[in-house]
Amino acid sequence: MIRIATACLAAIVLVSTGAHAVERKLTLNVPGMTCPSCPFIVKTALKRVDGVKSVLTSVEKRTAVVVYEDTQTTTAKLTAATTSAGYKSTILVGPEPKS
Repeated sequence: MIRIATACLAAIVLVSTGAHAVERKLTLNVPGMTCPSCPFIVKTALKRVDGVKSVLTSVEKRTAVVVYEDTQTTTAKLTAATTSAGYKSTILVGPEPKS
């Protein structure tokens, strides 16, 4: 009986200390976005990354604002996604908690 109670308590502790996803916001500088179709290509590439919740691109500012869950992806994966699509990017602002 004590072993069962101990096992149940251990399971509760493991579940309650699990990692919780935090939504983060990151602004990427994407200098190669120069035409009207570029933001669509960059947005599509970023939205394919697991954990990405939203993407807002601007050809005028040459930026992409990405909201993502930090337990599912990294900034390196996000910049790699734009590079794979033909658009090198660097971190302009963030990552910061989404407000």
